[in-house]
Amino acid sequence: MLEIKDSVAVITGGSGGIGKALAKHWIDNGGKVVIADIAEDALVKAKDELGPNAETFVCDVTKEADNTALAKFAIDTFGQINLVAPFAGIISDGLMIATDRKTGKVKKKMSLEQFQRVVDINLTGVFLTVRECTEQMVNNNCKGMVCLISSTGSLGTAGQINYSSTKAAMSVMPKVITAEFFRRGLAHQIRCIAIAPGYVGTQMVRNMNQKALDGIISNVPINRLIEPEEVATLAGDLFRNEAITGETYFIHGGLRLGSKG
Repeated sequence: MLEIKDSVAVITGGSGGIGKALAKHWIDNGGKVVIADIAEDALVKAKDELGPNAETFVCDVTKEADNTALAKFAIDTFGQINLVAPFAGIISDGLMIATDRKTGKVKKKMSLEQFQRVVDINLTGVFLTVRECTEQMVNNNCKGMVCLISSTGSLGTAGQINYSSTKAAMSVMPKVITAEFFRRGLAHQIRCIAIAPGYVGTQMVRNMNQKALDGIISNVPINRLIEPEEVATLAGDLFRNEAITGETYFIHGGLRLGSKG
């Protein structure tokens, strides 16, 4: 079993939401964190809340150089990386094509920019963060885990062709990374898993229109949102258990895409 105590987590998207919840869970259990985000003001606020065992790094995950610098900063600051949590991500929902109710003709299309922006952050950014951090883990003989964030949206959700595609990719990445590391004799040293939450009670979700939020919760068997801290706790438990790798773990309160059986 691995221990969180004295271990180092690198968390992108770490200034809020699930990322900050994981950072707090890590520190509460004796670990240290490097939280990275593109929003410097949010990082300053998060560090004030998390205390001296948290360091911050301004990072645009879509930029290769920023990810390289982030991984090196973690090694230079704490001497090791034990958890890589590339949690930076965005949602930009919309139909691929939208038709006019009267004419039935296409009146609007998802722009390439709207599609590409989500892919750049949610997929390319994850790839770059994982690649650069695991390189440092290998070269510095660090033992630990890569924890990706997928979603129930990976199963396919209308209006999220961009987001769902990236989260489906997160679901298969643990298998690919584990297989590649196994070939190189590294799979016992660096494990990879993905966590796929359902509807999580981040500030953004809780600030939704109440009627829309009630509609979401009505499809969740446990009759509430998943708390960010519950996702963070699962990540910690998966980190500790060295027998777990190569799989995606759902945490959604029984959600089955709106089906009540």
